[in-house]
Amino acid sequence: MTLRLLCAAILLAGCASQPAPPGAVVAAERLTQSVVAGRTSKAELLATFGPTKNVRFDSGYEAWVYQSPAGGGQFSEFVVLIDPSGIVSKTRTRISSSSK
Repeated sequence: MTLRLLCAAILLAGCASQPAPPGAVVAAERLTQSVVAGRTSKAELLATFGPTKNVRFDSGYEAWVYQSPAGGGQFSEFVVLIDPSGIVSKTRTRISSSSK
């Protein structure tokens, strides 16, 4: 019986969907409605969506990347550029490629 359970667990694990890439996963609609260039602060991003993968540049700017489910095991990226004063200056969405 234990061998059957082990085999079943291995088979089910192989059927699991691909995990999300590193970074916080948030619904795209929530991001686009909540993050406003020129108004949303870094502190508000942290409080609302939590930490995510980011890059800090020598200029003081930071780029934060949030992931959104895009269906079929794919994820889109919502990139937020934060200026040195801690305010969002730009956002951009990169839709995942379905040709992977």
